[in-house]
Amino acid sequence: MAYAPPLRDIQFALDHLVDFANLTKLPAFAHVDRETVDTLIADYGRFVAEVIAPLDRTGDTVGSRYDPSNATVTTPPGFIDAYRRYVEGGWGSVPFAPEHGGGGFPWLVGLCMQEVLTSSNLAFSLCPLLTQGAIDLLSAFGSPEQQERYLPKLVSGEWTATMNLTEPQAGSDVGALRTRATPADDGTWRVSGTKIFITYGEHDLVPNIVHLVLARVPDAPPGTRGISCFIVPKVLDGGERNRVRCIGIEHKLGIHASPTCVMEYDDAVGYLIGEANAGMRYMFMMMNNARLSVGMEGLAVAEVAYQQALAYALERRQGRAVGAPPGEPSPIVEHPDVRRMLLTMRSTIEAMRGLLYLNAWAIDIERHGLDDEARAAGAELAGVLTPVSKAWCTDMGMDLTRLATQVHGGMGYIEETGIAQRERDVRIASIYEGTNGIQAADLVGRKLPMRGGRAVPELLDQVAATELPGELSDLAAALADAVDATRQATEWLIARGPAHPNDALAGATPYLRMLATTLGGWVMARQAAAARPGAASDPYDAAKVATARFYCLELLPQARGLLAAVQGGADLVMATPAEDLASR
Repeated sequence: MAYAPPLRDIQFALDHLVDFANLTKLPAFAHVDRETVDTLIADYGRFVAEVIAPLDRTGDTVGSRYDPSNATVTTPPGFIDAYRRYVEGGWGSVPFAPEHGGGGFPWLVGLCMQEVLTSSNLAFSLCPLLTQGAIDLLSAFGSPEQQERYLPKLVSGEWTATMNLTEPQAGSDVGALRTRATPADDGTWRVSGTKIFITYGEHDLVPNIVHLVLARVPDAPPGTRGISCFIVPKVLDGGERNRVRCIGIEHKLGIHASPTCVMEYDDAVGYLIGEANAGMRYMFMMMNNARLSVGMEGLAVAEVAYQQALAYALERRQGRAVGAPPGEPSPIVEHPDVRRMLLTMRSTIEAMRGLLYLNAWAIDIERHGLDDEARAAGAELAGVLTPVSKAWCTDMGMDLTRLATQVHGGMGYIEETGIAQRERDVRIASIYEGTNGIQAADLVGRKLPMRGGRAVPELLDQVAATELPGELSDLAAALADAVDATRQATEWLIARGPAHPNDALAGATPYLRMLATTLGGWVMARQAAAARPGAASDPYDAAKVATARFYCLELLPQARGLLAAVQGGADLVMATPAEDLASR
């Protein structure tokens, strides 16, 4: 089945779920108008549908290949040409600064483009995604010389970049890393160590790969306080190959076309970014933007899985629906349980899209707001939403692709239908860039205390103040109940967390799900109001109202059901000693 970018849904979200019009009034985006954005996204959607999407199945079945004789990685057939056309089209440069060759568009527009690229081919999209993170880091913390040297090539896509954190003994605990950097006489550094899980650490799409590597300098403090960040290019100035090589790629459950590399640094030439021992702070900026993009992966894969499931449900005939004429089977879309699965997918996708776009909008305000107050408000909203976006949207990506497989029935279990790939590909999204458990811990441990504990309660106040027309009174009641339950959970965590951090951590994951479900209800209630319920409207608007009603009345009540889990405390979770868990 061909992927069709959901252009009208993207436009609806920009029109009604985020304040895009006022965003374009900021001086940084004075050159951006809505017609240009719509044309840009439509043209890009056509490009990815025609050029990138057809490589998705081949990428999964063939995968990237490692040659140990020369430590090279070959991407699947068609990837080199597709990436060349991607660079020639200037697609990757759209949201980056004009002084480095970018288009200067809002990050929100870049996220819209990420959605359609990721839906078309998740494995392909990961290469530009890692480059994007490096651009952010170097733009913020690189020296003028480093920016001049690397940013134009990275913004254009002529070179790509990686993020090197994880080591065999240091996964989520980055402070345990052992890679070392020692100063050389010429002002550069020599980096030595092994890094694992390096996405596109080696490949054949570009002549140079810029590795951003975390390492310890001599006499560095222990833990994360003693981590520095280095630029370690694959190819040095003058064309000499640096002493960095791929020593293998992982054999994975999914994203087979994306080479996940083990990288070996053996006295490789490196260039310190910023100050020594400040690398973790620099990398966190790169990781936070990447977390939003990984949340987008959950949405993007769920979207294409929904398209496949809907197409199958419309054509597959099985059984006779209630009230259907006798003598012939009905399309399975006419059976209530199949319709329930499809509506669950569609409504959650629309809620995810609104939440992710709002997160990107907040990042734009944080960076380009007119004054300190506006920028601080944008930073606070982005801070709260980022762990929610990453964790909830990737969890939902897994749940919704599972539903898509279920709609296919037994055929969903057969690889040739292609739907199984969605489940396999999206599974990694809840793990990398900080597991979803870490996102939940970040939410309750770092984000709830922000501004004296007022950030989330005031966001809930904003949700509660949403005005809905009378014909949506049932949605208003459902949203009010979810807000009330989420407020109770928030107040309990804020009061309990400082003195009893394990109680807060035990409730962190259900709390994140609760907050996200409630914010999703806020998105969908606003969607219903924007689609003009009760007025003469086209079928698209009618479907928007119906989908929002399904979410708010069928899915949103789950928020209150999570309250007991949030307040359950650590005693329940930790009651069984670790050594007794194996007792059967």
